[in-house]
Parts: sequence; structure tokens; C-alpha cells
Amino acid sequence: MSDRFQIAVVGAATCDEQTAALAHETGVGVARAGALLLTGGRGGVMAAAARGARESGGWSVGVLPGADESASPPNEFLDVTLFTGLGQTRNQILVLSADAVIAIGGGWGTLSEIAFALKYRVPAVLLDSWELRRPDGLADPLLFHARTAADAVTIALQAAAHRRAARGGAALASAAEAR
Repeated sequence: MSDRFQIAVVGAATCDEQTAALAHETGVGVARAGALLLTGGRGGVMAAAARGARESGGWSVGVLPGADESASPPNEFLDVTLFTGLGQTRNQILVLSADAVIAIGGGWGTLSEIAFALKYRVPAVLLDSWELRRPDGLADPLLFHARTAADAVTIALQAAAHRRAARGGAALASAAEAR
């Protein structure tokens, strides 16, 4: 496993200027932290975050729903494009490839990415995104809220580091038991 964190920034394929500015700033923060930016590869939040990463010397990967460029045109700021041919199922691949997810704004697809993150125990940071609570009133320890893009990146990186440490500890314990 690489030491570089993979941070997914998710959100709608179309967004207003304020949301795009948050996504751009988030992409800048991810790149400056030395993390790899993952997105759904399309427009809106995804393009703004990828543009921020590129302008800051970072790299971005787009996990696209279509089988090729005609079915799923990638945004121009991606360094790597992965065509899945899986439609919205690609949201699960995107989340499972991330150490943490930052959701900015968003629609139903974004909500599915947040849900996948929580289901698979990937930290999710909400920035001007969905207001979620569990029906039983319990707080989810992997669901965070941020007020700024800088806070979102900081929280995501800290949660990703904690997750990796916990997983590494579990892996070491399993290896020891196997002996």
C-alpha cells in the first residue's frame, strides 16, 4: 500500500459558483497535502476539484460511469481516467478506492457515495452537503462535518490516517495469529 492517501471528492456533475469554489479549494488542499485526488470524473464538483489539484501540482483520477468517452466524457483536468461501464455502480468502486471521502453539495448520486462510505467504514466528511442523522439518534463515528474546504481536507486526512493505523493494527494481529 502506498503511503500517499487517496481522497475522494464527490458531488454533483453541475453546481453553482460557490460550490465549485469550495470544490476547487478542496482539490488544492488535497494536492498540497500530497494526497491523490479521486473523483467521479465528470463536471461540476468533480471538475472543480480536479482543476484545483492540477493547478497545485497534484494528480487526479476519474472513475467514470460509462464504457468510453462517448458514453462518459471525462473532465479536462484528470490525469487518469478509468472507464467502468458500470453506471452509478461506479460510486462503490470510487468509495472503496478511497481512504476518506469529502462530499461537497450533491444530489442523489452523492448521497449514495456517502452511504457507501459509511457502510464500508470509510470516513466521510460533509461540506455544505447532506444533513444526515441515524434514525436511532446515535452518532456515526466516521461521519464528520466541516465548515471550510481547509477543515474538510484536514479532517479527511486525519480520519484516513486513523483508519489506516487501525487497519494496519488489525493486519498485524491477523499475521501474528497465522504464525
